[in-house]
Amino acid sequence: MPTRQRAFLILASLGLLAVASIGLALTVGSFKVSYGEVLAALLGNEGGAGDIVLQLRLPRALAGFACGGLLALAGALMQVLLRNPLADPYVLGISGGAGVGAMFAMLLGWPVLGIDGLAFVGAFAAMLLVFGLAHGDGSWTQTRLLLTGVIVAAGCGALVALMLSIADEHKLRGMLFWLMGDLGQSAQWWPAFAALAIALLLAMPFARELNLLSRGLMQAQALGVAVGRLRYAIYLLASLATAASVTTAGSIGFVGLVVPHLVRLATGNDQRLLLPASVLAGGSLLVLADTLARTLIAPQQLPVGVLTALIGVPVFLFLLSRQPK
Repeated sequence: MPTRQRAFLILASLGLLAVASIGLALTVGSFKVSYGEVLAALLGNEGGAGDIVLQLRLPRALAGFACGGLLALAGALMQVLLRNPLADPYVLGISGGAGVGAMFAMLLGWPVLGIDGLAFVGAFAAMLLVFGLAHGDGSWTQTRLLLTGVIVAAGCGALVALMLSIADEHKLRGMLFWLMGDLGQSAQWWPAFAALAIALLLAMPFARELNLLSRGLMQAQALGVAVGRLRYAIYLLASLATAASVTTAGSIGFVGLVVPHLVRLATGNDQRLLLPASVLAGGSLLVLADTLARTLIAPQQLPVGVLTALIGVPVFLFLLSRQPK
């Protein structure tokens, strides 16, 4: 178990990284803004650089941090639940399920609340389908889990293609937003932040039980863990986190795969530290990736989902090659 001092040092360092990544996002872009101008804007000075910081870059950076934290938290919860470092909302098709729900609501012309609700339903349905089929004879198997995830993701992709083919032309731009994973239209950052705070507050009380579960199913049951109740709670939390991220920034892959694994290598497997550390690291990673996406070929902007996939695919293949055959 990590000492309190070590845990505090790790979280403080990641907190500083988060602040630094958001600060960098506020200054870097096609229009350079100095740190002095950023500070003046945050203190209430409007006009010129202040409008760029407060109305464009700050909401986008905060939305990116919240979405990265949500995806990392969902990935960390699923990895410890399945005891598999390859578990991830994107790889297992859960992000695809949330995207299908959101796009179907957009196709019907529903308001934002309806889009969020159907995204949650889609994510939860995809998760139940994947985990239910992967359960097999009563034990989670890596091959069955990954194969089921690939099939569900492919099915979600087919449904997405079907909806795009029948959608009205004026709706296509908004619907394509979900496919690319883009923070350029994330003006409303507070719903994702609220979902992140709620999900983390609800997950932390389960940290001790998750620590026991990581040692093995039988041992956790022998020590009094209600495994069935815990699984349903984690399903619900991971679905909420994934849906909140997808409805804010579209389908962004591999953050939930890469971040928890790297944090686990650095901090250990104590969920009391791993969960908040993954949130801070995931938020920082997505903010930095989005900053790179909008400055790499400025003034044109790349979808941040492209960059996270370019990072995540090699890591995923590396992890897969290290798994026992």
